[in-house]
Amino acid sequence: MASLKEQLGGLVYSTEHGDTCPDCRQPLAQCQCTEQAEYARLAELDGIVRIRRETSGRKGKGVTTLDGIPLPSGELKALAKELKKRCGTGGAIKEGVIEIQGDHRELLKGELEKRGFRVRLAGG
Repeated sequence: MASLKEQLGGLVYSTEHGDTCPDCRQPLAQCQCTEQAEYARLAELDGIVRIRRETSGRKGKGVTTLDGIPLPSGELKALAKELKKRCGTGGAIKEGVIEIQGDHRELLKGELEKRGFRVRLAGG
């Protein structure tokens, strides 16, 4: 295990390269940590989009969550925008999961199947 000095120590800024990534210690222009994390997220998916309705942690307000969509983050953001527009509500993307306000499971299932995704309704 690394000592506290080694954990806290490390180059943060260099006048030659500018800011550096704390994980790989490379200049931010050469850092590939986010790309590797994105590839790891996509590799874990099984190709099935799971749609569920959740209320926990939202003061009783229901949201429809779409999990397991095998798209990179840029395309995922564009898909979320189109789905929110189709449902006529707001929403967000959190850790690769699209959240759309309200209960729109059937509408989203049909829309995603039309786009060629394998979809399952999960939960109750």
